This record gives sequence, C-alpha cells and structure tokens, in this order.
Amino acid sequence: MIEAQVLDTPIGPLAMLARQGVLLAAGFTTVGPEEMFARLSPELRAEGMALSDDLGRPSRAVRDYLDGDLTALDAIPVEQPGTPVRQRLLTALRQVPAGVTISYAELAERAGLPRTAARAAGSACARNLIAPFVPCHRVLPSGGGYGGYYYGTPVKQWLLTHEGAPAAERLRVREH
Repeated sequence: MIEAQVLDTPIGPLAMLARQGVLLAAGFTTVGPEEMFARLSPELRAEGMALSDDLGRPSRAVRDYLDGDLTALDAIPVEQPGTPVRQRLLTALRQVPAGVTISYAELAERAGLPRTAARAAGSACARNLIAPFVPCHRVLPSGGGYGGYYYGTPVKQWLLTHEGAPAAERLRVREH
C-alpha cells in the first residue's frame, strides 16, 4: 500500500507518496495526492493508496527544509522509473546543492553525457515525479529566466529564493 500525506507549505499543499519510507512521488498540488498517484506506473497504482497523518522522515525533512535546513530533503530515499540515462540525470540533479542553479547542458555534463544532451536533461526534469526532493527547480535555461516548471513559475521562484539562489532575471547560467 502506498501512503500519502499532504503538508501545507508557504507555496501551497505538498503531496507526498511513499512506500516503506521511500518517496515515489511528491509535488505541489491543489487537487491532493490523487494527482500524484495518477502519475505513477500502473503497477504502483495497483497497490492502492491510503492517506496518512505523518510519513515520518519525509514529513520532518520538509518541515526542516522550510525552517531553513536546506539540505534536509537530500537524505530522503527516492525511487522513480526511467531509463539508465534518465537515472543518471536524476542522480546528477539530486547532487545540485541548494542555492546553486545550473543549465540543462551542465546537468547533462554532470551526468556524464555530452552538453548536446541538454534536451534529454530537460526531458528528465519534465518527467521528475519527486519535486522538490529531486530539485529540478535548480535547472534554468542558459539564456536567462526561469524556464518552465510543472508546478508553475511562482513555485520555482519561491523555492530558489528560499534557497538563496540569484534571481533568474539577473542571471545567465554559465556556459563553458
């Protein structure tokens, strides 16, 4: 059975879905955990979902993150589907520290891919099921600005501001 919890945050409800302490999905939603549950594979959805008052470590990590411990989300185990290349990109993404932004090309490079694999990096970010634990909000277009974000640009802006990242309007993500 997949356990689900919704936490109130300054930027709206954060739904989290976990199985045996491992996060399978997380995201900002006004609909509730059902929105995140629907994004899971059919095999996982077949396990069913039950609401929980407290997921334990993931819940504490979110509260700690919001209270200023910007590394709190890093220690929570996550699991999401994907090809080996996507897994490398998600692993590299998880290693981008709070307060740092990178370009899609740099994410590809950090995953051991050529910089020309920026589209693959963008695709991995777009399919990320576990925001903000897998911090796709830290990836910005190399030309400046915030780019897209599944939960909306205001949420991405809030997360980056909370983490102390430079404002994207003034930032050109460095390219080598």
